[in-house]
Amino acid sequence: MKFSPASLLFLLFSILLVTGCKDDDSDDAINDPTAENKKSLGTSAEDILSNDIYNSMTIEFVYAAGFKPTEETKLAIDTFLNERTTKPNGIIIKETVIEAPTGAPFDIDEIKEIEENNRTAYTKDDDLAVYVFFSNGNSNKDTDKTVTLGTAYRNTSIVIYKKTLQELIDNNQGSDLPTLETTTLEHEFGHILGLVNITEDDIHPEGHEDTNNSRHCVVENCLMYFQATNTERREVARFLQRRGSVPELDLLCIADLQAKGGK
Repeated sequence: MKFSPASLLFLLFSILLVTGCKDDDSDDAINDPTAENKKSLGTSAEDILSNDIYNSMTIEFVYAAGFKPTEETKLAIDTFLNERTTKPNGIIIKETVIEAPTGAPFDIDEIKEIEENNRTAYTKDDDLAVYVFFSNGNSNKDTDKTVTLGTAYRNTSIVIYKKTLQELIDNNQGSDLPTLETTTLEHEFGHILGLVNITEDDIHPEGHEDTNNSRHCVVENCLMYFQATNTERREVARFLQRRGSVPELDLLCIADLQAKGGK
């Protein structure tokens, strides 16, 4: 095949342009080593679930004195992730104790700022890092009737409003903190794993996502059902009290995770 001088010039320019873009991307990664942990929610689902790129995972729990996650929660999330992800070099839980952030109740921008100031574990080499902040303050979205228990707000970032969980348990006899805390953490982890249809690529796009409560499952007994972390103050602990245990993922949610590389 013969090329005209103009065609050869265009081809050479295209190669140089592509090469330049790749170099720019590399420079960005070098200049900001935290870039892999500042992506949109759900976009790292396959990286978390499989070992195609990352063979281990570090979960960093960040909290102030008095807001430490329970031992039951730590054991439960380790079991939950080992059941659904493939990380041959293991899952490491790291704990970072910080001075109690001020200015609560927190909006999501303040939560991000707390992460910027206190997160120490970032994705590097073949280890993927996830950050979980157990907040000493409530969410600024709380009202007299509703509360926010937790939020997954980036591809590897979660906030658990531990102060809110403690208050709910104090006001609802018969409920226990580990069950509420574990349910909230596993539910938010489900969101960073892409459930339900977060990035609109689930294999069950219709009939699985609750049309009245987007990004949640229609199956009432599922971990990703909206009422698993119901925002109604009077219903949250009652719901868990009736169940007596942490909800599990239903078959549709498990199938969607498997399609993304999970177990």
